[in-house]
Amino acid sequence: MPRAVRTDIVQPDGRHVYLYGDFEPAPAGYRAPAMPNGVYQRRWNPLRREWVLVAASRQARTFLPERADCPLCPSRPEHSTEIPAARFQAAVFENRFPAMVPWPPAGGLCEVVVYTDEHDGSFATLPADRLDRLAEVWTERYRELTARRGIKYVFIFENRGEQVGVTLHHPHGQIYAYPFVPPVPATELGRHAGGCLQCELVRDELTARRRVLINEAGIVAYVPESARWPYEVHVAMRAHRPALPDVLPAGRRALLAAMQRVTRAYDRLFDVPMPYMMSMHQSPAQASPQAHLHVEFYPILRDRGKLKYLAGSETGAGVFINDTLAEESADRLRSLLE
Repeated sequence: MPRAVRTDIVQPDGRHVYLYGDFEPAPAGYRAPAMPNGVYQRRWNPLRREWVLVAASRQARTFLPERADCPLCPSRPEHSTEIPAARFQAAVFENRFPAMVPWPPAGGLCEVVVYTDEHDGSFATLPADRLDRLAEVWTERYRELTARRGIKYVFIFENRGEQVGVTLHHPHGQIYAYPFVPPVPATELGRHAGGCLQCELVRDELTARRRVLINEAGIVAYVPESARWPYEVHVAMRAHRPALPDVLPAGRRALLAAMQRVTRAYDRLFDVPMPYMMSMHQSPAQASPQAHLHVEFYPILRDRGKLKYLAGSETGAGVFINDTLAEESADRLRSLLE
C-alpha cells in the first residue's frame, strides 16, 4: 500500500488531528471538545532512578461511556467527537487527557491512534486493507515524532480490555513520545558484547524450535523461554531492523499480519476477548546498535476466568512469577493459530 494521504486539522485548543485516507467532513455544527487545564510535571525518583509523570487532569478523562457517546466514533449532528469527520478510515489525534504535554516541564507528546471508524471490533478483526493502513500510520508517526526536537523515544502500544484499565472500547492504540528513554527500552539497549541481543534471542528460539509459533515472511513469533506473563508472545523481525521505517512495506505488512494472528489465537484460547498489553520496541531517536524492532504481548488471563495479578513480588521486588511453562503455552497457542 502506498503512503496514505493525510489531512491535517488543528482544533481550536491547538491539538492536531490527522485523518488518513478518504473521509467525510464533520457535520454542520461540529464543536471540538476542549482540553482541560491541568498540572503536567516530570518528577525524578532518586531511589529507583526513574522518571514519574504527573498528569493531574487525567482523573477527569472519559470513563466507559455508552456506545452512543463514544468519543472515538465519527461525529454526528447530535454528537461531536474527537474526530472532526462523519466517516474516516484511520485517525490520529493529540490526546485530550495526556500523560505529557509538549512544553516544559513535561516535554513529551501523547497521541491516540484510532484504527477504524467502526466501533465494534478490535485489532484482531481489522480487515487486510485497514491493517495495511495502520502499518503505514504507525510508521509515519514514528518517523515524524522521532524527528522532533527534544524527543528521545517513541513508544507505540495498545491496551485492550477493562481488566487492563481501558476506558474506551473503540479499537485504538496510543503513542507516547518521551523526552527520555524509558527504563525498559534503556535496559534492552544497553551494551552487549556479542552484538545485538535480540538477534541472538531470535537465533536461539529458532534453534530450539520448541517455543516458536510463526516463522515466515521474515517474521518470528515465539513464547520467550523466560516469559513473565502466561501466554506472553514476542513478534520480531528475523533480520536486524532497528525500526519500522527501516522495514520495506511488505515487511511491515507481514509484521502486523503476524501480530493479528497472535491476537486471534488469544481470543480463541479461553473463548473470550483476551485483555492484553501490546508494546512495540524499536530504535530511540538517537540510533543504537542494540535496537531491533520487536513487539511484546502481555495477555493477563492465566486461565479461563482467572487474571494474572502483579502482586507483591512483581510490583514491590520486580521479580515476576509465571504460573505456566513457556513450552506448554506455546503448544496451546500454536494449535490455535490460523
